[in-house]
Amino acid sequence: MRILLKLSGEALAGDKKTGFDENTVRKVALQVKQLVDAGTEVGIVIGGGNFWRGRSSEAIDRVKADQIGMLATIMNCIYVSEIFRSVGMMTNILTPFECGSFTKLFSKDRANKYFDKKMVVFFAGGTGHPYFSTDTGVVLRAIEVEADYILLAKAIDGVYDSDPATHPEAKRYDSLSIDEVIARNLQVVDMTASILARDNHVPMRVFALQEENSIVNAANGSFNGTTVTTT
Repeated sequence: MRILLKLSGEALAGDKKTGFDENTVRKVALQVKQLVDAGTEVGIVIGGGNFWRGRSSEAIDRVKADQIGMLATIMNCIYVSEIFRSVGMMTNILTPFECGSFTKLFSKDRANKYFDKKMVVFFAGGTGHPYFSTDTGVVLRAIEVEADYILLAKAIDGVYDSDPATHPEAKRYDSLSIDEVIARNLQVVDMTASILARDNHVPMRVFALQEENSIVNAANGSFNGTTVTTT
């Protein structure tokens, strides 16, 4: 089984909101190690929001802002990769553009070689192009490496019919189709990523990262969250 895990940068920062919270990252690492030890192949995409939210700045050109965001995801992957190594996993980081000796250039063959060696593969740098989010990046990489599904670790425990922060009566879906996500604009991932997932039949599981053993439970299918299905 091969999965892609999407982590938000903000989640890695914990209560600090910026930078890294090592205790949080170590908890993630220990859960991923359980999966790897059980034979699951794990790829990881990390957002950059703990360092950079370029779209909120009107003083910077969008292309440059997105490039800074790509670099933020690389910093995150280097850090998290090292924490993973400290608990006994082998890792490698792939990017869609050259980063000197910091990373390796992405190709499907290279990713598969690392998976065969039981490495956790970090896909950093997004798609390598501006105007595309890490949501699109994780769906794209899932398609390319033929992952069985995507795990979306969020601050909220699934997909709701409205924002539970402002609508106390909001109801959580246990399961819904990607077609429903798109039709209702439910923002599981952004619209570009949603359409890409629909057209290439990539299922997703959405859950709260902070819940106990959340990643392992989501990978095993016995989790508290929402399954997004495809036809």
